Amino acid sequence: MNDLKLALKTLIVQACDKDCDPASIGDDETLFGTEARLALDSLDALQLSMALQKKFGVRLTDSKETRLILANVGNLTAWLKERNKADGFA
Repeated sequence: MNDLKLALKTLIVQACDKDCDPASIGDDETLFGTEARLALDSLDALQLSMALQKKFGVRLTDSKETRLILANVGNLTAWLKERNKADGFA
């Protein structure tokens, strides 16, 4: 598994206080909403955004863009790689 993706899955589990194995989260698995397995909500999004800022130095400022970026681990990984903030994980 890609190191960055596993690091992000671990960050999600820790930041959102979920009790699951990070490796069990699918790259394209929906993270938010009542239908999602993790059922993350807006408070989780805020906690995750703060954790991303602390770990990678990135800020999510546009709410529409944030929804797309945080929709799944694959989107988040691509966004981080695009910004070259995750050097060493690529």
